Amino acid sequence: MADKRDYYEVLGVGKDASEDEIKKAYRKKAKQYHPDLNPDNPEAEAKFKEANEAYEVLSDPQKKARYDQFGHAGVDPNYGAGGAGGAGGFGGMDFDLGDLFGSFFGGGFGSRPRNPNAPRRGEDLQERVTISFEEAAKGCKRTVETTRVESCAECGGTGAAKGTSPKTCPECGGRGQVQVQQRTPFGAISTSRPCQKCGGRGRIVETPCSKCRGGGRVKRRVSVDVNIPAGIDDQQILNVPGEGHKGVNGGPAGDLHVVVFVRPHPFFERDGYDIWYNVTVNFAQAALGDAIQIPTLEGKVRWELPAGTQPGDVFMLRGKGIQRLNGRDKGNLLLRVVVDVPKKLNEKQKELIRQLSAELGTPTPHDDDSEGKHGFFGKKKK
Repeated sequence: MADKRDYYEVLGVGKDASEDEIKKAYRKKAKQYHPDLNPDNPEAEAKFKEANEAYEVLSDPQKKARYDQFGHAGVDPNYGAGGAGGAGGFGGMDFDLGDLFGSFFGGGFGSRPRNPNAPRRGEDLQERVTISFEEAAKGCKRTVETTRVESCAECGGTGAAKGTSPKTCPECGGRGQVQVQQRTPFGAISTSRPCQKCGGRGRIVETPCSKCRGGGRVKRRVSVDVNIPAGIDDQQILNVPGEGHKGVNGGPAGDLHVVVFVRPHPFFERDGYDIWYNVTVNFAQAALGDAIQIPTLEGKVRWELPAGTQPGDVFMLRGKGIQRLNGRDKGNLLLRVVVDVPKKLNEKQKELIRQLSAELGTPTPHDDDSEGKHGFFGKKKK
């Protein structure tokens, strides 16, 4: 980690840069070092990967906050792993699942008593993943790391140490609820409330498991392989069934929701399933036409620029866009023509343009006719 450059330095922005400024800086760097624009250039490829890594961290508010506080160590996936002790490798931090089980078994005022041993579905989880523009268009696989609550492997989820087992609560008889009678001016009223002896569990663990401390469940860091389909768009959510928190008492597991973030492309712009690309040509190419190499998601293709093309003209390459989500057909590649007008001309070049203008019969800045001499405002007045 010591040889890594500062991510802000990589993108050329300050630590107070906004999300939009970070995005623009990334696109500039990505376009500068993109492999398609720098073929067979290992140094450019390395800088392109470095820019991708920096953007992936600085575009994620949570990762950015950790990076600002701890540097590269705060976003390195191996940071804090490998230490002895601690459930699931959480830097040795202890946690108590008493409150967690209180939410599973507890009930609010006026709630209906429920069986503490009934199966219950686990809660859902949400994580995020960042992929490239090309990966979103073609689909890819990603490994998502998340922390979830699972049944303790040491005690099999009973909460009791090996060789022992939970006992039925003598106070509530395993129901987890006790009946309480109260005298009121309207007579005796019977209500139910969680058993205080067993905490509403219906069972008592006399010798708690050393791993989960009697809770029967532990937090664990897991890796989940996710198939990201072709055509997915920025900030769409994938649902991975059964990869959330595990259920209680044999209940089904919750789901894992993966929010997919797509890095912007240096020169492609997505419009639904279509892609826009600005084709920059010079005046001669626009006037005479030319054979041009156009980048696509499948590689470069030869395209014939028609003679007489005007600035802003749009051409379509069918089927060269993004594959439709859960479909087979693809969008189109839309080519927007940008004519590059030279900013600095020497006298010889200027004279040649004047001669061409005279040959075409179009006005030039040095024409003596009334329309050309007065320009647009002269025509407007006339």
